[in-house]
Amino acid sequence: MPRRRSPSSSSSTAPRNRTPQPVRVRRRSFGDLVKAFLAFVALLALLVGVPLALATQAGWPFPETFEPMEWLKQDISVGTFLSILTFVVWLAWAQFTACVLVEMKAALSGVGVPGRVPGAGPSQLLARQLVAAVLLVGATAASFTPGLSQLGQSLDGNQQPTVAAAQQTPGLFAQQQEQASGAAAALAEQASHAEAAASTGARQQGDTKFYRIQPPEGRHHDSLWEISERHLGDGRRYKEIFELNKDRTQPDGSKLSEASLIRPGWIMEMPGDARGGELVEMPDEAPGLSPEVRQQIRDYDRTGDHAQGGGGGAAEVSVPEQRPAPAPAPDEAGGQEHAAPARETSTFGLPEALLAAPLLAAGLLGALGHRRRQALWQSAFAGIGGRRGMEPPTPTGDAQDVQDALLVGADPEGVRLLDRSLRGLAASLAAESRPLPTVYAAWLTKGDLHLQLAQPSGKPPAPWQLGQDETLWMLAKDDAGRYEDADTAAPFPGLVSLGTMDDSRLLLNLEAVPGIVSLSGSEADRAAVFASVAAELATNGWSDRMTITLVGFGEDLTPLAPSRLRHLDGIEALIETMEAETRQRRGALGAAGHDSVLTGRTGPAQHTRWAPHLVLLAAEPSAEDAVTLAELAADASRLGIGYLVGTGDGELPGAAWEMEITGEGRLLAPLLGLELDAQLLPAAQQRAVVELFVDADPERGPDGPSDTPPFLVDVSEQGRPAVYARLVGPYEIIGLDTPDGERSALLHEALALLLLHREGVHPRVLSSALWPRGVTDDVREALIERLRAWLGTDTDGTPRLGADATGRLTLAKSVVSDLDVLRSLYHEATQGRGVDSRAVRGRLLTDALVLVRGPLLADRPEGRYRWLGHEIVDAQLPLLVADTGLALSEFHMEKDRAEKAIEALNAALRTASSDERLWNELLRATHALGDPARLTALAADLLGRSGARGLPPRTEALLDELLPTWRDDAALAG
Repeated sequence: MPRRRSPSSSSSTAPRNRTPQPVRVRRRSFGDLVKAFLAFVALLALLVGVPLALATQAGWPFPETFEPMEWLKQDISVGTFLSILTFVVWLAWAQFTACVLVEMKAALSGVGVPGRVPGAGPSQLLARQLVAAVLLVGATAASFTPGLSQLGQSLDGNQQPTVAAAQQTPGLFAQQQEQASGAAAALAEQASHAEAAASTGARQQGDTKFYRIQPPEGRHHDSLWEISERHLGDGRRYKEIFELNKDRTQPDGSKLSEASLIRPGWIMEMPGDARGGELVEMPDEAPGLSPEVRQQIRDYDRTGDHAQGGGGGAAEVSVPEQRPAPAPAPDEAGGQEHAAPARETSTFGLPEALLAAPLLAAGLLGALGHRRRQALWQSAFAGIGGRRGMEPPTPTGDAQDVQDALLVGADPEGVRLLDRSLRGLAASLAAESRPLPTVYAAWLTKGDLHLQLAQPSGKPPAPWQLGQDETLWMLAKDDAGRYEDADTAAPFPGLVSLGTMDDSRLLLNLEAVPGIVSLSGSEADRAAVFASVAAELATNGWSDRMTITLVGFGEDLTPLAPSRLRHLDGIEALIETMEAETRQRRGALGAAGHDSVLTGRTGPAQHTRWAPHLVLLAAEPSAEDAVTLAELAADASRLGIGYLVGTGDGELPGAAWEMEITGEGRLLAPLLGLELDAQLLPAAQQRAVVELFVDADPERGPDGPSDTPPFLVDVSEQGRPAVYARLVGPYEIIGLDTPDGERSALLHEALALLLLHREGVHPRVLSSALWPRGVTDDVREALIERLRAWLGTDTDGTPRLGADATGRLTLAKSVVSDLDVLRSLYHEATQGRGVDSRAVRGRLLTDALVLVRGPLLADRPEGRYRWLGHEIVDAQLPLLVADTGLALSEFHMEKDRAEKAIEALNAALRTASSDERLWNELLRATHALGDPARLTALAADLLGRSGARGLPPRTEALLDELLPTWRDDAALAG
């Protein structure tokens, strides 16, 4: 099983002496007592002395009567200023008193970070220091926020630490109780060996402490950060606790592998200087511990580094076990199609970052196609003569390279399987009345999907199965293919790709991480990660809707998804926004009776509520803002809010998961055992992606789609091509012999792709279209040579398959398709010779409509031409045919030839049957015949085609004008 180990700097500070020792209670020094006494005197003077002095010398701060108008009429004197000053001093005392109360409550309850008193930064810090000094001699002195317990440690650094053990934790969940008791029974047989094993280990001088993870109280869950704050005085020292306990078997049989994933009932060995009320004496002498818990601690102590004969390793997260890859199967061309994408040694200058990001590329490509279709439809329905055209701009330069990289790298099938699998899982759990499990991450391994759960959630519904342990649910690729589209909300929309490790792709569920995810590294490297995360979240195919807030970067990324992406100018605006959002979500969950967004997503309101809000903060926050964000993130996972925050030095208060991006593109998370090849979107590629989306924006105005085809054909008799391919309808080729052997279908498909892209096709785009699962360079080059030989040369010896300056494959002008001719005829009729000659216009439009024999490549074999899903020609062709039919209908109606107009419209409807404009013109032409019965029959047919959706508003209005009785006729017919 592949693993990653990374050394931790904190491990050297963790004591290795784990043998239970006799109880030695730490003696407080004289300095501790003096410090505590002075702090007590200071607090007494500030809390009691100050108000007494003010009351006796200056009087009560409030006036005896309330007469504001009289006050305004009085002269401003020295007494007035003294009264104002006295009132300010009273306010300062009240604020300091509130700070002391807040700090005392936090210290005595051990809940971690104290609440903030508004506007009381220095005052609260003073209160914190004084309270810490007073309580230094007590058992709760180590339960403050970072730095407080260290007030006395510097005076007593060489003292022997207190020996402690874990407490009994009442109220454990039934599952944890059952697991703990079972583990204790299994370990009871080894009890007689515990003392012998402990005595044989070589120990350094010192004592061993243990802590038992507490069960949740209400909505509060124990965490290593809070344990470290309470017992070590600094939450950032949680790494030391993690290093002491990583990969050691817990009483329930599982292991600590991630610092953020701990469970009630687990035992944590503590560093030697841990102190605090929850740390009691050794289990043998602690009256509050049951024999089972004492035995668990003894056996847990035996699993430390001293028992294994070596130093500690680093935290680990195992990549899910991989099933053997299926054997390659021959494809239809007689070659080998690979189970995983084959590496191509030739890059032709395409950006590797997008080639290595299949889910991101698929999302961007799908969103770009949707944007271009929007531009086409908006242009088409603007009205005849008022449209801008139907040809989107052809990208050039970096934008062209990025578009090719998207076409090569995209894995739409993987996105579809991921989306259907997650929704199918949610639907199955809902059918069993089971809640969604908390999923921290997902792994995609050769098509198999593994979900990493926060805790065991029972047996998954079929066809899911348990993975290598109870916190992994696995779905095989073949089983995932059985899922159909499910009418349920996306259960885990916050999943986003971070990178790959050992051929496995990791997706982190940002909204489920219990706290902040921090990312350190250089500013440029962090920006590439943030841009990749933002782009995938904005365009992925496994989310319904979400809000993505960008701070410190990404203002230019909003064109990718204006409805999802939101940019804020600074951290102040972010904190204000998220405080309001957090309050609103807490209230909404409470009102709905849900404990988290996961239960809400499977309920009746699943499609309208509980969409995630993901915050990407690239700018490093100040210390005060970082604490505020940590407080907001403490409950964020329950509310469906995720935080990814950038930092320069890697230290961020409240960070649940810490990651680092290196200059070599490695994403490191030592505490999680992760070392990934990071998924990045560098600045240059980010600009090129945005350029593609901006050029395709339907709101751009005159710079939108062009009305000039990319390739014009000579439609005269002299322009007869050497090779003519019929693509509109059944695929036929005239002028070439049919290739022999099994490669004929492959060559036909390659030629169709080149004919639909007269601007040129990148060789890697061609190979990825023909072999979506990957192919080697030699197979691709062999196909290109066969294609070149098949197409032959023109009469002047020029090859009909060539290449431009960038290496993209292009066809000679002598190779033409009927789609090229159709576009050229329509352009010539509406913008060329047909503009000045009515007869020429009618002939050209008639010839164009005759070419339409059906949909594009109507008889294509199943399983081939899958690349057409990336094209917009399926939207262009019906619009072009509809425009041609409308223009020819208008041509005939000018001479009152209604029957001819109806004939042209019906011909166009055979290919563009859903175009509302054709039906409306057909109603007008039929009405012009003066035959009410025929118009009534057409209205009934149109109403029957509309189904449950009903007729479009404009069509209804037209029928009301042409046939006022159509509603009554429809009611009678119904």
